[in-house]
Amino acid sequence: MSAPRPCETHPDIVRFDYGLPHFARALKHQRKIRLVALGSSSTAGADNILPYPPRLEMLLRQRFFARMIDVINRGIGGQEAPEEFARIESDVVAEQPVLVVWQVGTNAVYKSYNPAEVRATLEAGLDMLAALPLDVVVMDSQYTEAIVGTPDKLAFANTIMSMIAEVTAVRRVNLFRRFALMKRWVDDGIPRAELDDGGQLHTSEWATGCISWALFDATDAALEAEGVAQST
Repeated sequence: MSAPRPCETHPDIVRFDYGLPHFARALKHQRKIRLVALGSSSTAGADNILPYPPRLEMLLRQRFFARMIDVINRGIGGQEAPEEFARIESDVVAEQPVLVVWQVGTNAVYKSYNPAEVRATLEAGLDMLAALPLDVVVMDSQYTEAIVGTPDKLAFANTIMSMIAEVTAVRRVNLFRRFALMKRWVDDGIPRAELDDGGQLHTSEWATGCISWALFDATDAALEAEGVAQST
């Protein structure tokens, strides 16, 4: 049996541009801490592969063992920013998290959403979240066959990812560049077919695990920059 493929998280690609002050403050002063993962099937989970929210929760609990950290999964398959925006009040605000990870972009490409509608609801949602005492990380799309497998799909995906990057930059919101990370794996020689679960849309077990590690590493680095130590 061959050895498992090593996970290259490429911190240069996924590093956050801004801090996580609310999460850091909670780690310093609270025992119970809540995060919310908002998104579609990439968040909810698909095809019997454990999605990133429980993996992130496990990694954070191991890292900050003196804290009770819950990552609440609020993913619903098939949704995109317009539908997710409508759930912010009930699925994010009501949970009173210190951090929300909002996954967008996948169904915008897969289902050919109107980019202007996706942009408008992403902007409105980020403006709503900006008024709350929490940190925000936006996660963009996966880089799989169903998203980038044809020239037209790839061009549209690049348009959507550029829009997401522009919106988050203007609002100084952290962006977890999942699309660029997975593209880097392909550029480095990993066959794209190994990055999905066989259905060409959702990420494979290995890719999901490595994405979770990369998100954790980016989060951990941002917290360390805020002065949060492991013994917190």
